[in-house]
Amino acid sequence: MKYKIAICDDESIELTLLSQYVKQWAKQSNVLAVIDTFPSSEAFLFHYAEHKDYDILMLDVEMGKLNGIDLAKQIRKDNTFIQIIFITGFSEFISEGYEVSALHYLIKPVKAEKLFSVLDRACIYLNKTEPVVLFKIDGENIRVKQNEILYIEAFAHSVTVYTMTTSFEVKRSITEIETLFDTSCIRCHRSYIVNLYHAKRITKTNIILDNEQSVPLSRNKYTAVNQAYIQFYKEISDETI
Repeated sequence: MKYKIAICDDESIELTLLSQYVKQWAKQSNVLAVIDTFPSSEAFLFHYAEHKDYDILMLDVEMGKLNGIDLAKQIRKDNTFIQIIFITGFSEFISEGYEVSALHYLIKPVKAEKLFSVLDRACIYLNKTEPVVLFKIDGENIRVKQNEILYIEAFAHSVTVYTMTTSFEVKRSITEIETLFDTSCIRCHRSYIVNLYHAKRITKTNIILDNEQSVPLSRNKYTAVNQAYIQFYKEISDETI
């Protein structure tokens, strides 16, 4: 298994130490860790603009003009997949981590065994079976958890993907996009794909999502969508018994 890990800290000694720990963890865990280090939030953001495929981000909280918390907020605008681990010398920052769904806080000086445990937990989250969809946008690959997608709407030569927190345009046909998903996302109209995970109820003409948005449902697709909806929730029920 391969993991791409970024470490961002404005103290060079800390960067070196954390890098050594991650290398030790990787060897012990029999995984390949690609490690990049950054001396500031700004340096990471400059690199991240063209390389968004990191799995784990280790962030010092107290850094220069752009601190670790604010950097994490920027990352979370379009990336809910990456596992964020904060490194700090002060426990009072811990509550702020909930805003960005941080995996863990490590208090300096960081102990190797504690970091190893947190990295192991990050891998568990990264390797969960929840499907992830890869979209190519302006030459960049963006990973989105399938269950965060609400629906997709087609236009002339592109589609707009609507998620729980944002929306973005992908220059591909809806037929091409349709092949990226498993059976929980279904074509309900010539111009729409809906995620049944967020379907609250189905009428003859619309699918009402759990945020009360309405997605059109073609008359000739009603039976297939309704059956898929029933089967989808039957499978979920079976899994939770």
